Amino acid sequence: MRAAPQEHLPRGLWWILAGLTLVWGFNWTAMKVALSEVAPFTFRTLCLAAGSGLLFAFLRISRQPLTIPRSEWRRLVVIALFTITAWNLLIAFGVRLIPSGRAAILAYTMPAWAIPLSVWLLGERMDRRKLLGLGLGMGGMALLLWDEIANLQRAPLGSLLVLAAALTWAVGTLLQKKFPVRAPVAAYTAWIMLIGGIPIYAGALFLDDLGALARVERWPALAVAYNVVLAFAWAHWAWIKLATTVSVTTFSLSMLMIPVVGVFSGMFFLGERPGAAEFGALALVLGSLATVIMQPRAR
Repeated sequence: MRAAPQEHLPRGLWWILAGLTLVWGFNWTAMKVALSEVAPFTFRTLCLAAGSGLLFAFLRISRQPLTIPRSEWRRLVVIALFTITAWNLLIAFGVRLIPSGRAAILAYTMPAWAIPLSVWLLGERMDRRKLLGLGLGMGGMALLLWDEIANLQRAPLGSLLVLAAALTWAVGTLLQKKFPVRAPVAAYTAWIMLIGGIPIYAGALFLDDLGALARVERWPALAVAYNVVLAFAWAHWAWIKLATTVSVTTFSLSMLMIPVVGVFSGMFFLGERPGAAEFGALALVLGSLATVIMQPRAR
């Protein structure tokens, strides 16, 4: 019998959450830099194909199992279409049209979709601690989104693409909980990246000029390498580890620190300047994060 999802973040997973927060937070800036010279289909092909290749090589060297049971393949393919194919394409095209910090903010409205759906479809219960965490986290996102309303009107396509990506991520997370793939996390991660990338590989082959890769300069090339090694090979393993261990609500709230890191990385690397809204959101999101890290007291 599969263990029930945990309602708080175990201490053993804190380092995974911290690493994932930093890696994916800084990755919004890295994506903006990479996509300045690399076409979206080609960029995502490099990330997914090379990232999954690194995982497969690690599994082979460490003699870990690579196989997925035949009965689990249908579930894996469906989940991959939402969490890998749709998410990666929508984000890649959206980030090209809007600033990286704004994209991070919009993408991490995911809890606003995932938490109500988890109550409806998975029967997860909302207690005071979860409601407090949701309120604090969404309050932080609301502060950041307040200044984005005018930008949404000026650049609707980019913003709508990223919002659609947030919805596909929420649906994919729910599918992982509703129809879990019974396989080792590392092997599952490698296969879902490889399978989910197939439509993207085809797009790069038929739609992009692959010869343009020879003209990519140093910083975009380093940004691609960052994506392959950290944002894909390691971070996707960390994401699946968290998403399959704790409840959807706990997982969703724990992700809210990532857009704050994204905003401040844009400030540091791209010269953007955060204001009072960013600092207020940071305080609220830290409070939200505390509700899923700290265990409730025993009665």
